[in-house]
This record gives sequence, C-alpha cells and structure tokens, in this order.
Amino acid sequence: MLADPDSGDLVGRAPELLQVLEAQSAHERHTVTGELLTNTIEVTSGVGGTVKDAVDDIAAAIGAVRRATDPAGIELLSAGSHPFAQWFNQRVTEKTRYRKMIERTQWWGRNMMIWGIHVHIGIEDRRKVMPIISALSAFLPHLQALSASSPFWAGERTGYASNRSLVFQQLPTAGLPWPIHTWEDFENYLDDMIRTGVMRDASEVRWDIRPAPRWGTIEIRACDGMSTLTELASVAALTQCLVEHFSRQVDVGIPLPGLQPWFHRENKWRTARYGLDARVIVDEAGSQVPVREHLTAVLDDLQPVAADLSCTRELDGVRDILRDGASYSRQLKAADAGGGDLHEVVRHLIREFRAGPETAFAD
Repeated sequence: MLADPDSGDLVGRAPELLQVLEAQSAHERHTVTGELLTNTIEVTSGVGGTVKDAVDDIAAAIGAVRRATDPAGIELLSAGSHPFAQWFNQRVTEKTRYRKMIERTQWWGRNMMIWGIHVHIGIEDRRKVMPIISALSAFLPHLQALSASSPFWAGERTGYASNRSLVFQQLPTAGLPWPIHTWEDFENYLDDMIRTGVMRDASEVRWDIRPAPRWGTIEIRACDGMSTLTELASVAALTQCLVEHFSRQVDVGIPLPGLQPWFHRENKWRTARYGLDARVIVDEAGSQVPVREHLTAVLDDLQPVAADLSCTRELDGVRDILRDGASYSRQLKAADAGGGDLHEVVRHLIREFRAGPETAFAD
C-alpha cells in the first residue's frame, strides 16, 4: 500500500512510480507492477529453489520500491486491509482487464481494497495437481489464521481477524475451490466457464487455491498481506512443505486426506473470525482442535521435509507466530494503546514493514 506519511491515508500515486520501476525490474529476478487500484504496487519474486531465494527477491523488490517512494514522500505498509481508508476515494488502474472487472462487479468490485500474498509451488505432473489441492484445502484456514491482518475495515473494528478473506469471496469465481478431483475435470470446468462467458481464461479462476497452468504451479491465495518478511518466509515455508508432503504421499500411493466441503467452509469462517484462537475441524468425523495445537503437531511432522527443502529455519518461524500472535492481534493492541485511534495502527504498520527487509533472516 502507498500511504501519505502525515495522514496515513492511501495515495493513488502508483502510476507515476511504475514506469521507471517496471523498466528496472525487467533486468532483475523480481518484478514490480501495478494492481487493481492506483494505491497499490505489487512485487513478485523470481522462481526460487528455496524459500530464502524467493524472499530475498521480495526484499530486493521492496528495496527498489523504497528508492522511488522515499524521495517522493510516500510511505509503504502491508496488511490485508487499510484500517480506515474508504473505497470511494480510490482510483482504479487504467488496465482494460481491471476496468472490465469493475464494470461487471460494480459495488463489490470497488470495495476490493484488499491486499494478499500468493505463493506458487511448482508441480512436476499435472495429475497430482487436483488431489494436492483437495488435501491442501484443509490447511487453508491455518494459513489464513497465521497471516490474518485485516481486523479493521473503512474505520470500523470488524471483530474479524481476516475481514479480507470474506470480502474477496464476493467476487465471481472467488472463494473456496469446487471439489474437482482430476485435471480433466478441471479442464471441463474451464470449458464450461469460458463457453458461457463467465471468464476469459484460467487466470480468472480466483479460488483461494488454484492451478496456475501458465506457470505449472499450485497457487495458494488464502493469505492476507503480511507485515514482515519473516512472517512471509514462515508462511511460504509451511506452504511449500505441505505441498511436498502431499506430493510424496501421492508418489508412494498413500491416499491423501480430505474433508467434506461444508467443513472447509466452516473452518474458513472460523479462522477469519477468530484467527489463531479458532478451533478447526480436522477430519471427516468432525474432530475439532485449536488451530494453534493442530499447527504445532503438523510442524513436528513436517520437520524432515523442511530439512530436505532447506527451509527449517523459516518453518520454525511459524512457532514464533503461534507464540507471539499474528498481525491482526498486534494491530488491535496498537489501536487499544492509541485509545482507538486508527492512525496509530497505520503508523504501527508502516514501522513494522520498514523494519522487515533489514531484519529478516540476515546471515
């Protein structure tokens, strides 16, 4: 997010920055681009062999953006929502695809003042994609709880840890994935949606987790924007380890676990509402466990995978989030300490985001 340093409000100044930034990133591993609203700059890593590779790319991209925004008097922050900005004060980017989306979605599209993190994990065989997506869907609430950072919306204290996740699912084709089990069934889904004019291509599938055929990846989109690079690295490591864990099970013929779709929906709502204090449904019998407790057990199981993927340190950072709390809880504390003044929350997010690149996993 681009913000005014004095008022803390969003500023739509991305277009004046992006011409130079996009040209510069053409020669780097990372990319810097525009997004739906002119108050936003998106940064993307290159393809990394490890989580550290990808996060280092993001740190470099943020550094490049700061070299443009600092002299321009613009501050940066990252979270799932801005604490008090209003949708009607924001301008939509001039890109045709964004204009078409707003024309179709109207009020809900204009309300998409949301910021998220997408993690792509490469898959070597498309026959694995839908089974892994089905299994990984049971862990989307866990990732959502760890990254939850949108407790405020348009000046209101929402009572939700991740208000962003519930706002975003209002868009057509967004939300939890349909229970599709094979690649052929996914192609049939795309054919149906394209033939009926619902979407143009696979890039307009906006599920919380989706295949990304263009890149050969599974793309996890359930996470709020995260306020520090250390937390980003930890959530990325958990994501990669889960995908690799399920991929190995497919390789040796172990059936992947799954939940009923209605349990997925309930778990998503619970972690959106309660964050890391939620209880989640963890098996087909309906057993319920505190999400912190379930994550702790999962982290223990994933240690060998993390060692193989060279992300043990990053994965261990998930324990820090479980102990210290996610961004939503820190934002609520900042608001309380400031007597309810949401400008204090913005100042907190600006400080936290600025500290991240310099301190995240320094060697």
